[in-house]
Amino acid sequence: MQITWLGHSAFRLQFGGATILIDPFLKGNPAFEGATMSFDQATEGTTHVLLTHGHDDHIGSTVEICQATGATLYAGFELGSYLAGKGVANVELMNPGGTVAADGFKVSLTDALHSSSSEGVYLGTACGVVVTPDSDAPAVYHMGDTDVFPGMSLINEFYQPEIGLVPIGDRFTMGAKGAAYACRTYFHFKHILPCHYGTFPIIDQTADAFVDLMTGHRVHVPKPGETIEVD
Repeated sequence: MQITWLGHSAFRLQFGGATILIDPFLKGNPAFEGATMSFDQATEGTTHVLLTHGHDDHIGSTVEICQATGATLYAGFELGSYLAGKGVANVELMNPGGTVAADGFKVSLTDALHSSSSEGVYLGTACGVVVTPDSDAPAVYHMGDTDVFPGMSLINEFYQPEIGLVPIGDRFTMGAKGAAYACRTYFHFKHILPCHYGTFPIIDQTADAFVDLMTGHRVHVPKPGETIEVD
């Protein structure tokens, strides 16, 4: 599996025949604008788009990407319905606890402690998302924007994710201390990629504090546009 961090909370997963974008905040994302990868390169061949919640720094370029590629969108009921009204043709509506089978993998939504709206429109509950390949590729848990919460132990027990995409930027999500506590207490990740930092001045600018607290764990801190390979 190849994982590319696209800045903020945006990731691209590639395995089998799937190219999945999660929370594709690309245009207008200062971190992505500084990446060596272009918008066209990041979105080329997208087959699926997954959204954790309805804030603009997560919806991002979803409508444009889905219209250009024909990708299927997976999102909570209110958020998916809202974006269908904006022109997304293929939408799989979900809610926390639900799992939908795609071609070669499954998408599950989980709880998250956060809010969800855009331009004053309430867009349902915020979620985390788990991607579970049908092959022996590792399951990936994108926590979305969230605080640490005890239910993470059930997410680990039920889905057994091996890859954690973890918000660390503080103010709107867990900071380094909370994120490290979540990873060390509730999960057994083989690989961890921090996110939701360095994008705007009011959130933490680096992953240094998180990395320091995660000694002994395999934490990857790629640059925006950089791809890592995991198994």
